[in-house]
Amino acid sequence: MAPTAGILLGLVAGLIAGSFIGVLTLRWPAGQGLGGRSACDQCGATLGPRDLVPLLSFALLRGRCRHCATPIAPRHLAIELAGGAIGALALWLVPGWGGVAGAGLGWVLLALLVLDVEHYWLPDRLTLPLAGAGLLAGLWLPPALPLRLAGALVGFGLLWVLAAGYRRLRGFDGMGGGDPKLFAAIGAWLGPWVLPLVMAAAAGLGLALVGLDRLRGRPVATSTRVP
Repeated sequence: MAPTAGILLGLVAGLIAGSFIGVLTLRWPAGQGLGGRSACDQCGATLGPRDLVPLLSFALLRGRCRHCATPIAPRHLAIELAGGAIGALALWLVPGWGGVAGAGLGWVLLALLVLDVEHYWLPDRLTLPLAGAGLLAGLWLPPALPLRLAGALVGFGLLWVLAAGYRRLRGFDGMGGGDPKLFAAIGAWLGPWVLPLVMAAAAGLGLALVGLDRLRGRPVATSTRVP
């Protein structure tokens, strides 16, 4: 497959994945199933195929529902664009099956990101299969399976020790139970050597979110939850 074709395929697949992630992260926390027809978030009108084409429908409808003219939540567009960017970037950097695996990893992390930001939730039904898939991918993709297994063990153990130490020192939890499992999943995909960079990036993002809250005038204390 030509590089340009792979990038285009990744972009289109990513836009579709992003559209699905947008619905998943909206319905799942609310206890709703995924089997029903898509509907407007505001008026509940059933959406047809022409309303559901990723990116294009938003542009043609000028960001508003066809039935009630209510603005479509920007989150849908943002998640679709992120999904498209992940797919295109993965297949540009690593053409072939490695890029496909990388795109899949990115899309699951995108879903976890949205759930964490909006609901402070990292569900086991995503993190544990992601870890398993990372180990399985080691059978044919680098890094090798032993390094991936080491990454999973180090990732989980490091955050579990930090969480347990914080609880012992402060008397309350400072980290959710899903974080060690997610870090284990990332270790299963990337191996142990990249984990310090991942942790540094995550800590930096967390501090940036706290700083943003301070700029907005929101109170920030040691008990403030940060995704």
